[in-house]
Amino acid sequence: MLHLWDLKTGIVLKKMAGHRSGVWALAVSRDGQLMASGDGNGEVITWRRESLAWVTQASIAAHSGVIYALDFSPDGTVLATGSHDSTTKLWNTNTGLLPTSKHRITCSDSVRCVRYSPSGVLLAIATHSKIEIYHPDTRQYIAKFKGHTQYNLSLVWTLDGTRLISAGSYGDPSIREWDASTWQQVGDPWTGHTNAVWAIAIHPTGTLIASASHDNHVRLWSLLDRQTIAIFLHSCAIQCVTFSMDGNLILSGDNDKQVSEWAVPKDVLLKDALKAQVAKVLSP
Repeated sequence: MLHLWDLKTGIVLKKMAGHRSGVWALAVSRDGQLMASGDGNGEVITWRRESLAWVTQASIAAHSGVIYALDFSPDGTVLATGSHDSTTKLWNTNTGLLPTSKHRITCSDSVRCVRYSPSGVLLAIATHSKIEIYHPDTRQYIAKFKGHTQYNLSLVWTLDGTRLISAGSYGDPSIREWDASTWQQVGDPWTGHTNAVWAIAIHPTGTLIASASHDNHVRLWSLLDRQTIAIFLHSCAIQCVTFSMDGNLILSGDNDKQVSEWAVPKDVLLKDALKAQVAKVLSP
């Protein structure tokens, strides 16, 4: 079941049925007109926004395993799906056509996250054992590297597309930053979490990162200096995290069936914006 919430009141506006198994992944297109959900049976449902309602656009048996990852291309015309069956598939959202072999990317391991770059030129895929980079239009392989010492769980691009940020699992609960021109690690790992980092998200301004961990903590980081600037505590392990569109809230979901809402400290936003301006002035 999907629940649509009013952020101002905390009231459920709509319960959206259709899946026959637990929903593991959810994505919304950049223009807010399309939504996709993936479940434990490998089924994807796409939903289209019509006036004030969401209606089912298509229901597709996409994979033979759990769908852990979904992402829309920047223009919303393609949906990338990633599964435990070690494949990533690309779907035309205008036609709903089933993928053929040319739309299929065979990955090195179970796929945990898929993320289009801001320009849509690259597609980053986090598998358990590798981080893989492709040109989505041609499915041309660009790079493949180890990433974290154990499993790779989540990815996010910086807004300018020059960096890829990744999060690791139990044996390496760090956040790492990768140069998108060389695919080499930038600086030291970001440390602080003590258990798997299930999800990361980037602030709409591009200056902050939020991370959700099995250690019951959401951490807020400064992208500029890679330091933790706020910590929020859940009562149990946290599976997902995102920012509100206006950047004022962090929303996180945990294993206790709760979604929590945290205010991004206003002084943090002001300080980080100032740091970014200073860095821009001082850069050659």
